[in-house]
Amino acid sequence: MDSYHENREEEQCYLEKTLTFIKHQLEKEEEELQGKRDKVVASRREMWEESVHFSNDIDRVPEMIQYLSEVNTLTRDYSSTVKRIERYNNLLKSPYFGRFDFVEDAIGDTEKIYIGLSSLMDPNTASVLVYDWRAPISSIFYRSELGRAVYKSPMGLISGEVLLKRQYKIQASKLKYFFDSSIRVNDEILQEVLSHNSSPRMRNIVETIQKEQDVIIRDTISELLIVQGVAGSGKTSIALHRIAYLLYIGLQSKLNTSNIIIVSPNSIFSKYISNVLPELGEDNVKQITFDDIAVGHLGKRFRVQSRNEQLEYLICKENSEEGHVAMGSMEFKGSETFLTILKRLIKHYEYRAIPFKDVYYDGKVIETRQQLKNMFLNNKIGMPITKRLKRMENMMLNRVYPMRKARLEKIEKLVQKYDDHIFEIKSFSRLLSIKETKVFMEKLHSFTEVDYMELYKKLFNEKGLLLRLSKGLRLPDNINKIIEDTAKRLDKGLVLYEDCAPLLYIKLAIGGNEDSDEIKQVVIDEAQDYYPLQFEVFKQLYGRAKYTVLGDYNQTLERLGDSSLYDVIEAIINKSKSTKLFLNKSYRSSIEINSFNRKLLREDINIIPFERHEDEPRVIAVNSVEELDKCIVKKLEQYFEQGYESAAILCKTAEEGEKIAERLKKLTMLKVLNIEEEVTSGGIIVIPSYMSKGLEFDVVIVYDASARNYYSDFDRKLLYIACTRALHRLVIYHVGEKCKFLE
Repeated sequence: MDSYHENREEEQCYLEKTLTFIKHQLEKEEEELQGKRDKVVASRREMWEESVHFSNDIDRVPEMIQYLSEVNTLTRDYSSTVKRIERYNNLLKSPYFGRFDFVEDAIGDTEKIYIGLSSLMDPNTASVLVYDWRAPISSIFYRSELGRAVYKSPMGLISGEVLLKRQYKIQASKLKYFFDSSIRVNDEILQEVLSHNSSPRMRNIVETIQKEQDVIIRDTISELLIVQGVAGSGKTSIALHRIAYLLYIGLQSKLNTSNIIIVSPNSIFSKYISNVLPELGEDNVKQITFDDIAVGHLGKRFRVQSRNEQLEYLICKENSEEGHVAMGSMEFKGSETFLTILKRLIKHYEYRAIPFKDVYYDGKVIETRQQLKNMFLNNKIGMPITKRLKRMENMMLNRVYPMRKARLEKIEKLVQKYDDHIFEIKSFSRLLSIKETKVFMEKLHSFTEVDYMELYKKLFNEKGLLLRLSKGLRLPDNINKIIEDTAKRLDKGLVLYEDCAPLLYIKLAIGGNEDSDEIKQVVIDEAQDYYPLQFEVFKQLYGRAKYTVLGDYNQTLERLGDSSLYDVIEAIINKSKSTKLFLNKSYRSSIEINSFNRKLLREDINIIPFERHEDEPRVIAVNSVEELDKCIVKKLEQYFEQGYESAAILCKTAEEGEKIAERLKKLTMLKVLNIEEEVTSGGIIVIPSYMSKGLEFDVVIVYDASARNYYSDFDRKLLYIACTRALHRLVIYHVGEKCKFLE
């Protein structure tokens, strides 16, 4: 018997042993599940029948709390069992994917380390059948070659010798094949994974994590970790696996899912990545967009423009004067220059604009305006403006209430002899006092209440204020137009997306933020889409958190992008330990598609394609929109017959996408979706390219890349983003003359 068959027999035995253990644990948990469910139901029924539902008797409260505590404990136990059953069922399909043999220097014995999605330990023998991919020792599998290796354990650095590295393909509890690799997670597994069709949702990559990716995932030192990754480098997947890793070791750092927040570019992207963390055993990590943040803080007062609405406007108006002004206004209001102006505005308000007044009550001076101003400016602990003013207001009220009480008592003594009318006189005196107090409060509020919107409007409405506050700063050439347009919109109650970050900054700067302490880890994806002022808002919201920031400056849309973006982020977030890493290898597309995409940028960008060959991208001319629609339907039907499962038709605007989707639905039986439908359910998706960032599809069809439709640098970036979404097939149609970027 040759060595391969001997090894296969050995591996088959170990797999059967592992599967037998899993089945035994699964049976045990399933047997206990019904009993735990019955206990939960019985406990809830008893609580309902035996305890009071509403009671003013404080003596009954402990009884209610005791019942509720018991129910919660039993419910948690039941839920934990359900999760374990789900985990065992998943492990039954494929309990592990890798193995390495390791001889630890201090011990000398060879240990076979099997790596899987989660750990399996026999409680009777305390032997580990499978190690979780996040376990410290598992890092050897991803980082080390055969020979000397070291890993960081809770006890310190452990060194030893790697004698063997092996990878497996196990499906439906069957060992399909295995092979040995000497250097890293082998390209054969990666080739197979990448050759598969894309999924409607992002998949985990635990089987194919590369060395440079593992370094990012396991970084626990950096307070700010910045990752520049080219399209298809897996940066989003890495970030999600990093979250799973940090939660795995979270018992040491007291980190749980409620302490982490993911800032996604849009809701489609959030849905697309929503299943990765549950696959890795971690649920309930909150995802938000900057739109969500803006609506959460501003939306109750205003109707705010979304990021997608902003991009739609820019694309529709890109060749007009309105579009040029809008682009300049956006860039200015997101810039470090405007951030400096806003800081000066707040200082200006503190020192010169608060209308302090002498405070009187009952004809007596409580505090003079100068005393109040001195008190306000004496701010050694850095208290925000509104809190300082509210504290001063409370101090004034504390001074007035004893005076008000003494005055009422004096009035009551004076009217004791008027017994017949004492009630009426007392009532009148109290009403008079209430009215005086109301007038007093109105005077206080005239300078103790600050409205962030009014302060922002003041910047544009008060003639010359913005220009005075910008002394020494470089302003756009059309600054007067920006000031005029902004003032008109704000007076009408219109809040554009570009004004959201400035408003949030002012609101948080003058009022503080008390809700940020819970968040300890922030992941910001598509960092190139955010301006400096937005990162300042992130800092205000989550000042004490650690950050993982991921982006690709090649996918910046409305402005120029380069590595200086990350220098700005580093300066704003300002952490003591920050790290920048660069991922230049693209795993998504074939070499042919990657080469085509590089030419689109017409820049010497460092993209290293993964060695996978497929058909060349096709650029096809048609004569009319009607012909274009028919060609697309025919092409897609061919691709779906060939076995491809996901396709995207990427256009320029959402309005255009809606029309395309409606026309195509009439021409084919294939499932055609628009952006208002569940775009992560598979089929043919019609969306604007700016909404496709981070997504990937088996087939990408670019709709009408004609010279009439794509002509500006902005369009070139849109086209680049669209083309980088393709895994296997890329087809670009144009009606009439093709755009210059395809030359």
